[in-house]
Amino acid sequence: MSESIGNVTAVDHGSSAKEAVRRYGVWSIGLRTEDQGRRGELAEAAAELEELGFGAVWLGGSSAVEHAVPLVEATDRMTVATGIQSIWQYEAADSARRFADLEAAHPGRFLLGLGVSHAKLTDRYRRPYSAMVDYLDALDAAAVPEERRVLAALGPKMLELSRARAAGSHPYLVTPEHTAQAREILGDGPLLAPELKVVLETDPERARAVARDYLALYLGLPNYTNSFLRLGFTEDDFAGGGSDRLVDAVFAWGDEDRVRAGIDALHQAGADHVALQIVDDQPRDALPRAAWRRLADLLF
Repeated sequence: MSESIGNVTAVDHGSSAKEAVRRYGVWSIGLRTEDQGRRGELAEAAAELEELGFGAVWLGGSSAVEHAVPLVEATDRMTVATGIQSIWQYEAADSARRFADLEAAHPGRFLLGLGVSHAKLTDRYRRPYSAMVDYLDALDAAAVPEERRVLAALGPKMLELSRARAAGSHPYLVTPEHTAQAREILGDGPLLAPELKVVLETDPERARAVARDYLALYLGLPNYTNSFLRLGFTEDDFAGGGSDRLVDAVFAWGDEDRVRAGIDALHQAGADHVALQIVDDQPRDALPRAAWRRLADLLF
């Protein structure tokens, strides 16, 4: 089924993507690596995540198709996705070629998550919406299917593009309120797969301290702060690594019941899938396998 949106036609590819990723996934920078010596470690971790019941893994940072290969090879059915691949860092033609190679070897196992990243992180940054449209045009020309790509959309225009030119959206660092607004823009069909940060710490002071250490980096990036401002937060909420109100809105922290409630809030707001990122005091590229097992225990 398709419908017209502006001068583009929206095609509902979301159902196949929803089936592929299922209800819960894991988002991890640690699962993305260019270190060939870690391939065995990553393969083992991915196989365990599949066994635990997660439907997808999202490779954090500016990941690329080639980073998914060892994880796809190590698993049988779990979707592996980029969360996200920067359109400035990887050319569309190269991404399409690598996608075709992976698809030929392992049909239906990879989802290409794309985003415009941030002006502070690249000297190539230009009009992000137009650049994304051009990138998608190039992927179309190279026969990368719309149903096998999602966009890291925060604002209304990029969400509309996610609806029109992709299977849906994979927003990062959002709240249930954003999820509800995104669902309204996307409509019922497209995939909505927000990321959610989880701190498995019950002490409020300690949990919020861990969260603020992680959040501070993102509060220097206007794409995120502008999104928060649209949601009703103020500049005061960005001081000191984030106010309690902001931290509590974008992190699920506490015991299992409280964390489960935070996850459920995104589903109740309209998410089809939630990509869960463990945040703790370990290096960001660590593999928090014990914490993933705790998540599985409370979800499945």
